[in-house]
Amino acid sequence: MPVAAQTRKPAQINAVALKAYARIADTWSLSLKEAAGLADMSESTWKRAKKPGFAGELTKDQLLRLSAIIGIYKSLELYFSEPLAQTWFTRPNTGPLFGGSRPLDTAIEGGLPQILAIRTYLDALRGGA
Repeated sequence: MPVAAQTRKPAQINAVALKAYARIADTWSLSLKEAAGLADMSESTWKRAKKPGFAGELTKDQLLRLSAIIGIYKSLELYFSEPLAQTWFTRPNTGPLFGGSRPLDTAIEGGLPQILAIRTYLDALRGGA
């Protein structure tokens, strides 16, 4: 007997992703400019997007960014203890992907490919690969 696929409307998906991302941005103490840049939005759009009832649409790139950032957050919470998990993304890092820069800065500058690389890096740390 086939299981009926439960589909969600894009507006519902966007709302959940934006709510989760807003909480992460607060937890990581991101500035308005940093949070907007990481999500690939203007500061004015991010101000509107983080409020409940945002009616705008996210691009596929923005939704993938938010999804990967949620994954980064989850990996950090699983891998590190609380203080480091909350500050790792905004601290200078000498790891191979960062060259002494903050992961946040490399993610903003490198866009979705860098965000995905950070997610893969953290998943490898967590999985021991």
